[in-house]
Amino acid sequence: MAKSSGRQIKARVNRIAGQVNGIGRMVDEGRYCIDILNQIAAARSALDALGVALLTRHLEHCVLAHGTGSEHETARSMSREELLGEVQTALARFLR
Repeated sequence: MAKSSGRQIKARVNRIAGQVNGIGRMVDEGRYCIDILNQIAAARSALDALGVALLTRHLEHCVLAHGTGSEHETARSMSREELLGEVQTALARFLR
């Protein structure tokens, strides 16, 4: 998977926010339930893709690059074991 820049991540977040707002409008308009459910499924899929992109970015920039000075400042003070523990916790939450 290609690296996702901050701009790409933000664009994904904005698209998802638009999808969720659209779902709210559909409910307000009394749209057909199956149409709303289809949009919810699309938003969930977009959230999953965002999660994969963020996890990949975290692994590349914070875990693998740990100790190079290019990692996020929060990761800088952590050990590699702590970072891996965070990844395990995030994956467990993400895969529920």
